[in-house]
Amino acid sequence: MRILVTRPQADGAETARLLSARHHQALLAPLLEPRFLEGPLLEAGPVLDDVAAILATSANGIRALSRRTARRDLAIYAVGPQTAEEARRAGFLSVRSADGDAQALAAATAGWAPPGAVLLHACAEDAPGTLAEQLGKTGFVVRRCALYRIEAAQGLPPESHAALRDRRLDAVMFFSPRTAAIFVRLAEGLPTEGLTALCISRATAQALAPRAFAHIKVAARPNQDEMLALTE
Repeated sequence: MRILVTRPQADGAETARLLSARHHQALLAPLLEPRFLEGPLLEAGPVLDDVAAILATSANGIRALSRRTARRDLAIYAVGPQTAEEARRAGFLSVRSADGDAQALAAATAGWAPPGAVLLHACAEDAPGTLAEQLGKTGFVVRRCALYRIEAAQGLPPESHAALRDRRLDAVMFFSPRTAAIFVRLAEGLPTEGLTALCISRATAQALAPRAFAHIKVAARPNQDEMLALTE
């Protein structure tokens, strides 16, 4: 299959490598890109003093955190396997994966962390507060620590635009509702009715309306492995 991958550049390159191993051809079209925020090391102040664990809801959260602290003894509670793997690559010694979404991470954290523990959410500036809200209801104290922002692409890369226009693709991968919505806007006027949309969640699939696709497939679980399984 010839597959358009709409993830940020670093994540998209990894997805492309895995697709190649499955004998697919990937074309990268990053529709979102992280911009890491500059600032002092977190351990230079009281930010980490009483924190029991770091909540990580994306690999970008781990990348941003790694830039702002030299500590690797911090416990990482990751939303899923890719985020957990990024934490291990960064050198964090204690990493757990909820293997799901933010709701799964909240449920898992309740069993991992001591009652009433202070947790730090390494997140983007515009990250939803759902995780902190859910954990707050069960007695945890969650501090949001915005370490990066996510910027949307203003247009499709020329190669991707041409591939869509000339109908040289079989499928498009969407890893978030926001990415799907950006694609709908940027692909206006381009033919998509012959493509298969591979979506990480039902919310992502819903964000593709009103674009027409030949097929829309939703991953069994919201992670990269299940997205890759949709290509079989």
